[in-house]
Amino acid sequence: MAAKDQNTLTDIFERALGDILARVCLDAPPASASTEPDLSGAGAPKVAIAYSGGLDSSVLLHLAADASRRLGITLRALHVHHGLSANANQWSEHCRRECSALGIDFDMRRVAVDGGAGGVEEGAREARYAALGAMCRQHGVRLLLTAHHQDDQAETVLLQLLRGSGVAGLSGMDRMNQAPGLLGDSHLWMARPLLHVDRATLESWAGEHGLAWVEDESNTDASYARNALRHHVAPALRQHFPGFEKRLVRAAEHAQAAHTLMQEVAAADLQACSDAIGLDLMKLSALGEARANNLLRHWMGRHGMRMPSTAWLDQMRLQLLQAKEDARVCITHRDGLIRRFRGHAQIEPRTASAEQATRLDFRWNGEAALPCPAFGGKLMLAEAAQGIDPAWLRGQSLSLRSRSGGERLKLAPNRPNRSLKQHFQALGIPYWQRDKLPLLYAGERLIYAAGIGMDAHCPRSDAGIVFDWLPDSESFT
Repeated sequence: MAAKDQNTLTDIFERALGDILARVCLDAPPASASTEPDLSGAGAPKVAIAYSGGLDSSVLLHLAADASRRLGITLRALHVHHGLSANANQWSEHCRRECSALGIDFDMRRVAVDGGAGGVEEGAREARYAALGAMCRQHGVRLLLTAHHQDDQAETVLLQLLRGSGVAGLSGMDRMNQAPGLLGDSHLWMARPLLHVDRATLESWAGEHGLAWVEDESNTDASYARNALRHHVAPALRQHFPGFEKRLVRAAEHAQAAHTLMQEVAAADLQACSDAIGLDLMKLSALGEARANNLLRHWMGRHGMRMPSTAWLDQMRLQLLQAKEDARVCITHRDGLIRRFRGHAQIEPRTASAEQATRLDFRWNGEAALPCPAFGGKLMLAEAAQGIDPAWLRGQSLSLRSRSGGERLKLAPNRPNRSLKQHFQALGIPYWQRDKLPLLYAGERLIYAAGIGMDAHCPRSDAGIVFDWLPDSESFT
């Protein structure tokens, strides 16, 4: 490759990296009143390279190594050992040696690939990104660079087209995005600075610079959909439609623009259709089918839920809109539950917590907050002009308990002693949330019900203590 071409690739990369770093820095909480991003030294984010040892990531590694020295940024290479090849150990050692020669910190994780319903290809992808996200969190990395290039983008768009994907899928890969569902971190950015560079340019640059890389034998296995496109479909397209990759990338950019517009419309619709309870289904029903589905996808995405098929989404919309007013609609999604309550839809995120505890005994010694992970929240205790006598409270054997049924609470001297069910109904607390709200007992006396309030029979004082329950996650709307 001529020197001009070499400089062109370096320039393309450094311009892309500069734009990416500026966006990441501007996204961070400002360290001063200045709005200008500091892209060097302490002001620059820690950057990591997803380094497999293949040609693409090897070129990325060397380009980033040169740029990091000029910009003074901290660079680290991250490698994932899938254990799917007999050569995996050799690849890991190759990556370690290359990074040592370049003076770049190296880290590696072994993963176990689950080839379940999605197959080995999807299982390896999910395990790889989860491991990359975990390593980024461990090292305080805020920007992960991957070596995806123009040919990868064309393959992605073709695959999505063959799967019948909508506008979001046909948009292909963004130059940079955040993917907390994939990486497990809502603060981590993933960027692809080589997305507008074709593979032939990378191959030429690697040859001219004497780079060494590994070859993954699975890349020739046509049983994988992407390999089938790369080795059988793409050559035929290239013969009859030269330069088809660039045109597919351009089509993806048009789809990205359309998707951005759809997201803006969805965000406005979500604001108009939401209130303190959740998503107002009467307002949702006033929208056309396409616009309602667009809103529902955006709403689910806001909660980190993976996008369902159009058929699944249609069924969900019909169940939410056509159910009887008192029907207890509960729709199961792999990332959570969608429920209907009092004319509203709410999302209950899926958690990995164990079955809720039934009792937690303790003594109060003046703490302002008592973390209760077994109940999924914190019991907050604050001083107030009127509240429970703190001296009395210190002398009690306290316990947090789950509901068992039949409990009653009197909120004020002039108000009736009512069952918790009646209180929950009056306050509009959804039925599925009620059993998750703990009860506070002093001995065998119920003195506080989370979500409802304190019992009026407790000893009071002018400088007293009041309770509040703070769930670990309380976003349902």
